[in-house]
Amino acid sequence: MRVELNDLTKRWGNVTGADNISLDIQSGEFVAFLGPSGCGKTTTLLMVAGIYKPTAGEIRFDDRVVNQVPPKDRNIGMVFQSYALYPHMSVRQNIGYPLKLKKSPAAEMEQRVQRVADMMGIGHLLDRRPAQLSGGQQQRVALGRALVKEPSLLLFDEPLSNLDARLRLTMRSEIKRLQLDLGITSIYVTHDQVEAMTMADRIAVMQEGKLQAYAPPNELYERPRTTFIAGFVGNPPMNLFDVQLMREGDRYLAKRQGLEFELPPERGSRAAAKAEVTVGIRPEDITLLPDAAGSNEGSQGEVFVVEPLGRDNLVDVRFDDLHLFVLADPRQTLKIGDPVRLQFDGDKVQLFDPETEYSLLWT
Repeated sequence: MRVELNDLTKRWGNVTGADNISLDIQSGEFVAFLGPSGCGKTTTLLMVAGIYKPTAGEIRFDDRVVNQVPPKDRNIGMVFQSYALYPHMSVRQNIGYPLKLKKSPAAEMEQRVQRVADMMGIGHLLDRRPAQLSGGQQQRVALGRALVKEPSLLLFDEPLSNLDARLRLTMRSEIKRLQLDLGITSIYVTHDQVEAMTMADRIAVMQEGKLQAYAPPNELYERPRTTFIAGFVGNPPMNLFDVQLMREGDRYLAKRQGLEFELPPERGSRAAAKAEVTVGIRPEDITLLPDAAGSNEGSQGEVFVVEPLGRDNLVDVRFDDLHLFVLADPRQTLKIGDPVRLQFDGDKVQLFDPETEYSLLWT
């Protein structure tokens, strides 16, 4: 099922939860709504579900406007953060409850519940109650209850927030594989950019009720259109700092106290009209060099702190009042206070207008 949102808006008095959200979700696509708390992602999801009525705008399922259609008639399945399982019911009864409401024949209901439970790997737990299950098993029951209706649209509202880190990794893979196998159009609300990046075909990034971007994960990561997206998408986040942009012949130099580096001409020329720009550079796009005596290579800084991450070390390097984060090889022996030099990968440097916060490279 295709989903279209056209200028979708939700207000409560003077408070705006979602502001003119427009996007299209293709049939069978997995789309994530990503943003911090209060950005409007759940509000938008609940309008799609029919739980909230839009103040303005239009929701279309295929070619049908569903603004006034009750939730029960939208053929959706929804998985909540809290699981919302009935504690007095068994797993079998919880999964089969939507079929009971539709007054499905008992034999058909039993067959569909068993099939979905087996698909979720909980077919042997049908006689247990929620209190007798682990968090991951409860999440599978909630997902099975949403799937047993054979919905045209699956809605997820931060479904993995209550699970530990290892189980979240497992459930991410299972949900994505299940969605691909079934081909069900899905919308997934999360504040966790790792979940969005690893699971979604496209991501709608939201801030303060507005849609900031709607694009595939790699485009958001490699070509962020605003400083908000640059700082929010990616872990560890992108370094952002202001510099003076100067042209010396055919060279474009970015300078600030204690730091200087050259920009590729094709990037520098796009920002040439600006005397000051905001630079964005990801920690993995900076090379950390020991400060050899007499070296003029890179910009000199000082190690402020080293955080071991296993495969990499996250090194906080200080340049006067500026802190830059760098991913470094853990085999590099670094101590707090060590002098180091940094080299930037000029082809990965992002440039933003400090006033509008929009990219100077990507329009």
